[in-house]
Amino acid sequence: MPDRVFVFDTTLRDGEQSPGVRLSMSQKLEIGEALAQLGVDIIEAGFPISSPGDFEAVNTLAKALKDVQVCGLTRAREKDIDVAGEALKPASNPRIHTGLGVSDNHLQFKLKMSREEALETGVKAVKHAKRYTDNIEYFMEDSGRADRSYVYKVVEEVIKAGATTINVPDTTGYTLPMEYRDLMAGIRENVPNIDKAVLSCHCHNDLGMATANTLAGVIGGARQVEVTVNGIGERAGNTALEEVAMAFVIREDLFNVQTRIQCKNLLAISRLVSHYTGMMVQRNKAVVGANAYAHSSGIHQDGVLKERSTYEIIDPAMVGAEKSEIILTARSGRHGLKHRLAEMGFNFNEDRFEEIYSKFIEVADKKTEVLDDDLKELVTTR
Repeated sequence: MPDRVFVFDTTLRDGEQSPGVRLSMSQKLEIGEALAQLGVDIIEAGFPISSPGDFEAVNTLAKALKDVQVCGLTRAREKDIDVAGEALKPASNPRIHTGLGVSDNHLQFKLKMSREEALETGVKAVKHAKRYTDNIEYFMEDSGRADRSYVYKVVEEVIKAGATTINVPDTTGYTLPMEYRDLMAGIRENVPNIDKAVLSCHCHNDLGMATANTLAGVIGGARQVEVTVNGIGERAGNTALEEVAMAFVIREDLFNVQTRIQCKNLLAISRLVSHYTGMMVQRNKAVVGANAYAHSSGIHQDGVLKERSTYEIIDPAMVGAEKSEIILTARSGRHGLKHRLAEMGFNFNEDRFEEIYSKFIEVADKKTEVLDDDLKELVTTR
């Protein structure tokens, strides 16, 4: 029986921290409803104490969404936690997400605390959060650069205090996949009460490894992934929801895990978030990019037209795309051109087809893409 992996979406919190992004309340609600329909387990709706808008977002989604956990982020401060608790009052299963840094870098330069002081602060925060809910997630910011023995100690103590999910963030996108996998495995092996909590991956993409690190974390024993639609977020962004979800499906043989994600909704929610945030999805983006199922090379076109799996490991229909696309360019071969002409209702003998193909190559050498109108002109002139 596959293990369950919980999907924690932070598009409305970490994703909205992308420079230049500002979502209205109605847009947040629409995205929240779409995330719930997609099948995410937890929606981090905002950082309630940071602004009235974030408080309203958490409170509104807590009222509106009853089949998904709604989460509010806090610092390890009583006031933050109290405000989050108030915002989450209407939620059917509220989650408070609290914590602070664990790396010496963060302790020294940001928090101005000793390891002992930070641990004590974190334990107090968890105990305070229990006034509002038993669903408490504790984040250890900058775990990727922290001393392992200290990380193990923090995890053990905050679980004793009542934390039920432990977030192990690679806050700066610093670690490599094998390091992040080993970090998760090390926590599982060295923390005696780890069976009382779920380990969670939260990775950033500064070195382009957010998805790889998250998947490695699951191999290391994590059973929650923290993601955003299209991978939006601070700096270079977060782990992309659509990439992780499809990796679990396509490489089921390796992961043997399951989620509640309805993959056919992935393209639709990608476009919704892109539209509202103004952050366009790059054409070659994995899973949801415009070129993800497009083929322009003649060799690739020939293979895909004979058998889709020769060059596509994802059936476009799995994510809500209509079909693979054959893009006609100077690199396209005869098979691709014949296929497009047949779709348009044209069927020629070999001699006539070769004439058209020669003209097609001449046109293709001058254009980025040969369109249907170009083809119509080719076949109607001798």
